[in-house]
Amino acid sequence: MRVVIAEDLALLRDGLTRLLEDNGCEVVAAVEDADAFLEAVERERPDVCVVDVRLPPSFRDEGIRGALAAREKLDGLPVLVLSQYVERVFAKELLADGRGGVGYLLKDRVGDPAEFVDAVRRVAAGGTAMDPEVVAQLVAGRGPARLEELTPRERDVLSLMAEGRSNSGIARELVVTDGAVEKHVSSIFGKLGLPPSTDDHRRVLAVMAWLED
Repeated sequence: MRVVIAEDLALLRDGLTRLLEDNGCEVVAAVEDADAFLEAVERERPDVCVVDVRLPPSFRDEGIRGALAAREKLDGLPVLVLSQYVERVFAKELLADGRGGVGYLLKDRVGDPAEFVDAVRRVAAGGTAMDPEVVAQLVAGRGPARLEELTPRERDVLSLMAEGRSNSGIARELVVTDGAVEKHVSSIFGKLGLPPSTDDHRRVLAVMAWLED
């Protein structure tokens, strides 16, 4: 898997490079600003990109703008965006085009190598990886009245679905069977009035749309 990294902090950029290469990835470019990122993407045609939301020179939204531009230029190029804090607007922009291959993680997740590498691979495969903190804020924003129809276990499943977990991944996290998760998912979609889907990304889009409503 060929990866382009865009991160202005040299220590983090080098750390991400080593982490990905230690897990069988080929980092074909590691740059520090949005212009260099777009040049690297066009030159290297990577399988996935890891991009900081805020890049030089203004450190406002150059990273997310570069990521969206790269996806336009290379027809849905998989992109995993990293951020210091939860920024719901950026997460929503990534999901807005309705295509897979997107992720939004807090930089704290890099501290868990297995979780981070799994997210990169999931995004590269066309899936979705949403940070649990982003999901938690969106769920909290719905308020108890909007979630009262769901059981506590269904709420747990809903949050993991929104992160981009598959049924098998949810089953492992909650230590239940795949069949139990399938029943919970079916019940959740029915109670929320969402169309059922076997595609993980479409499930995420449906859940995120409901949470943002």
